[in-house]
Amino acid sequence: MTAITPYSRRRTAGKSLLTALGLALASGQAYAQSFSLDFSNEYNASSIHAQGDAYFIDKVNELTDGDISITLHTGGALGFNSGDHFYAVADGAVDIADTLSGTMSGVDSIFLLSSLPFLVNDIEDARQLYDIAKPYYEEVFADNDQVLLYASPWPPSGIWSKDDIQSADDLQNLKIRTFDRSGTETFRNVGAAPVSLSWGDVVPQLATGGISAVLTSAEAGANGSFWEHQNYFSAVQYAIPLNMVHMNKAVFDSFSEEQQQAVLEAARLTDQHNWAAVETRTEENYQTLADNDVVVNDPVAQALTDVLSEASTSVVENWVESTGETGETILDEFRSQQ
Repeated sequence: MTAITPYSRRRTAGKSLLTALGLALASGQAYAQSFSLDFSNEYNASSIHAQGDAYFIDKVNELTDGDISITLHTGGALGFNSGDHFYAVADGAVDIADTLSGTMSGVDSIFLLSSLPFLVNDIEDARQLYDIAKPYYEEVFADNDQVLLYASPWPPSGIWSKDDIQSADDLQNLKIRTFDRSGTETFRNVGAAPVSLSWGDVVPQLATGGISAVLTSAEAGANGSFWEHQNYFSAVQYAIPLNMVHMNKAVFDSFSEEQQQAVLEAARLTDQHNWAAVETRTEENYQTLADNDVVVNDPVAQALTDVLSEASTSVVENWVESTGETGETILDEFRSQQ
């Protein structure tokens, strides 16, 4: 895979500098260096992803005896959203980032895999697909001076809407926010009017009427208090997208071998934590929605699922064409295990 030239530096004044404080004793015995890192996440602190990132930070602190200190900046506080993260980390503008996978599809189409519509049926499927594709993800990150640390799955994507959606007719000309080009293509195929928006733009567009529906999980809507603008959540089980946490390789390489192993172990533990956490998240989200008078359609009308599934067929085919042998290999292995 071809390495991507980093974009022009977009450093912010608030970015802390990486500090090395190693001191050598007269005997020649050196202390481990200490590091202070910044971690960017565009979602708010109560989101499943930010909570997973906080878990990772705690584990790194524990396993390095505090020698690696990481500050998590949620809500896009550093001025970066998911669409910025890949190049920001490659360039060193931020040390670590938590990024919605599909926003990196401009780098490599492999990043659309987890959000391909109606490919997986449940969390177990999504984990199996990730395990198969992980070496390919790692290769793209490595080619661009980064290290993939762990994945963070979303609960299944559905449709938040102001009005009830039961059939294909209800999708006609629907101004719906999508989160990547696969979603945009799928909803365009059913006659909707999809708009691809980063997370930070969703609530403002809902408030001004720029969009009237959102393709996302119950989790995301609950964190965004969508009930202030939306009345329904339809659990179409569209996809189980991944966020990926990635780190600047030069920063990682500056750690001692012991510190590198500690960070990788913290990442392994966080990966396990995140996949376990998502299993119970939907039930918790549904309770929050009920408490705020949101009507949950789960299951949805079969006619709605059928029309969306049919509309997604060309999306998956186009993805395979864009990824070539890599995409075919991944899907063949995944389907052979079903």
